[in-house]
Amino acid sequence: MIEIGEIRTRRKKLGITQKELAELVGVSQSLIAKLESGRLDPKLSLLKKVFSVLEELERKNYWARNIMNSPVIAANPSDTVRKVAKIMIEKGISQLPVIEDEKIVGSVTERGIFKAFFDGRGDLLVRDILEPPLPTVKPNESIFELSRLLLEAPAVLVVEGKKLLGIVTKHDIMRVNAR
Repeated sequence: MIEIGEIRTRRKKLGITQKELAELVGVSQSLIAKLESGRLDPKLSLLKKVFSVLEELERKNYWARNIMNSPVIAANPSDTVRKVAKIMIEKGISQLPVIEDEKIVGSVTERGIFKAFFDGRGDLLVRDILEPPLPTVKPNESIFELSRLLLEAPAVLVVEGKKLLGIVTKHDIMRVNAR
């Protein structure tokens, strides 16, 4: 039996907003709000769609902690571009956070390394090509928010307090969605 009252509970457990659920279902946020508050007598087809979306999210391990890569391979500002390029090639990765004294100080990407090599400067240090830090999220962040951040950033770091737990890339999100 379908219980309308469990929509809010399951949505909150997934850590998504009414707006996020509405976008996934293909309806307005106000309709989800009315549905959750009991101010709407919905069609069975709408309820089936909402519960189908909720079930899919629950099945896909929808949180950063479930899809992150750990441990995180990181660069140090004093590493050479050549050394970091070798690590990135060997590990098949395209960006690294840069860590100094256990603090995230920036990032290094294929683009920055490629430019250094193009300029004949493989001897540069990472600090010389340092890019802004990758965005960070908590372990319970939703795939929806990760995806939004990944539209602009090459990767997202998963942190708890000051501890770096993992990294999520566009490839990770594609892998989850292709299941």
